[in-house]
Amino acid sequence: MKPYSEMSREELLALKAELDRQFEDAKGKGLKLDMSRGKPTPAQLDMGMGLMDALTSESDMKSENGLDTRNYGAMDGIPEAKHLMADVMGGVPAENVIVYGNASLSIMYDTVSRAMTHGVLGSTPWCKLEKVKFLCPAPGYDRHFAITQHFGIEMITIPMTPEGPDMDLVEKYVSEDETVKGIWCVPKYSNPQGYSYSDETVRRFAALKPAAKDFRIYWDNAYAVHDLYEDRRDEILEILSECEKAGNPDLVYEFASTSKISFSGAGIAAFASSKANIEEAKRSMTIQIIGHDKVNQLRHARYFKNLEGIRAHMRRHADIIRPKFEAVLAVLDKELGGLGIGEWTKPNGGYFISFDAMEGCAKAIVAKCREAGMVLTGAGATFPYGKDPKDSNIRIAPTYPTAEEMAEASDLFVLCVKLVSVEKLLEGQRH
Repeated sequence: MKPYSEMSREELLALKAELDRQFEDAKGKGLKLDMSRGKPTPAQLDMGMGLMDALTSESDMKSENGLDTRNYGAMDGIPEAKHLMADVMGGVPAENVIVYGNASLSIMYDTVSRAMTHGVLGSTPWCKLEKVKFLCPAPGYDRHFAITQHFGIEMITIPMTPEGPDMDLVEKYVSEDETVKGIWCVPKYSNPQGYSYSDETVRRFAALKPAAKDFRIYWDNAYAVHDLYEDRRDEILEILSECEKAGNPDLVYEFASTSKISFSGAGIAAFASSKANIEEAKRSMTIQIIGHDKVNQLRHARYFKNLEGIRAHMRRHADIIRPKFEAVLAVLDKELGGLGIGEWTKPNGGYFISFDAMEGCAKAIVAKCREAGMVLTGAGATFPYGKDPKDSNIRIAPTYPTAEEMAEASDLFVLCVKLVSVEKLLEGQRH
């Protein structure tokens, strides 16, 4: 079929009539599909049940340095868990890691909160400043934007490219505006586009010259080991060592967790940074908490053992979710390829596919899908303040539905894209 934009009004009207008929049929199926969040499927969670047997009532509960994990102590995590998470984050020094509880999002929230109330390494607390700004590469992760919005921080959208954020803009803002205090980054298999930062992008981040001495890069390495393809695994430079080389050791806060490795909500999370940043975090932690769940840390360390143990586990994850990604992409290619009404990413890992509809169509497509029984992430959610300036980006989360549901969801999605696009073109011809 030729591109929709080349069709006459009569052709578009005939196509709309057929698409309307198909949409009514789809509504009649009574579908209940949810592709709104990137959740592991039950099969993935079942795969990790051996974790529950890593410790029993007969187990030695001491960590490798002799600490009884059932008791107080080791506020920054047991050694074997620190080593495991250091390797997940690309080989950062284990002494530069704190292992927390179950969620990296909590660490990010705490880090921003601490900067608001107590400042960063002696700088003025942000709550006492007239204005605080964050750079937000977009499309991006809605929960990052929610944290900054919650604290009243002004968000500045930075366009994303396949190499990472637009670094010319990043460098300009960071070097010229001392009210810019941070930037959110998902450096590998970014949410939602699945882009991984190039070596040049990482080096440019490490070499930033901030106007504000309390500027930090919030490096959310959420998909560090979440490869879909063993033979085309994206690799990113390790940011902490790059910052050391560039003479900026304190520039980065790095975050990671096992939420999509072991159990979502019952894994372990970690924070990595410079010695000075780590010590500052620990000073607050001594007041905030006696210690995190070291029994869970020990369970994870005993079960996975090392990075290769995690990689082997993640290969099994990939075997489950890769066919779902490929099924969605195959439908998009077959049904929308060449029509000129959408573009989409083809990531090598992570949890999402990013779809860009014709300008002004995303909200209508999401609404059409909902009308027919499928829930997608809200249009605009991947942008600061929930406002996509082009109203075009839609995040597709293929991991949770079954293969059968995935097929139904993909068919319904492309139908809604076609229908809304035809309506948009017809509306344009009227004006």
